[in-house]
Amino acid sequence: MPISVLVVDDSPMARKMLIKSLPADWDIEIRQAGNGEEALAAYREGRADVIFLDLNMPGVDGYGVLATLQAEGLNCLVIVVSADVQPQARERVMKMGAIAFVQKPVDAGKLKPVLREYGVLV
Repeated sequence: MPISVLVVDDSPMARKMLIKSLPADWDIEIRQAGNGEEALAAYREGRADVIFLDLNMPGVDGYGVLATLQAEGLNCLVIVVSADVQPQARERVMKMGAIAFVQKPVDAGKLKPVLREYGVLV
């Protein structure tokens, strides 16, 4: 059964680049969201085992998504993908339940070990 992956970024180009960096042999079903509201709706519909989440988006940003997921009992894996490499940002998202912080542009080689560590990629 495929793993449900949700790629959340307000930039269609950033979503496309992230999707291209995912392992080709990974059995997944990919959905996309262009903002935090769409991401939360997909999550609530049970469409997200793994979320790749941008931080800086208009409306509900990545921090808002994480806060809501945390309040609702987070039952998916969240990997933050952001160009904001400040240590405070990384520390904050990890405290909010993210399993990893990956810098944009995404390096596929750095993504695989995270996915393996959490058992979503064999």
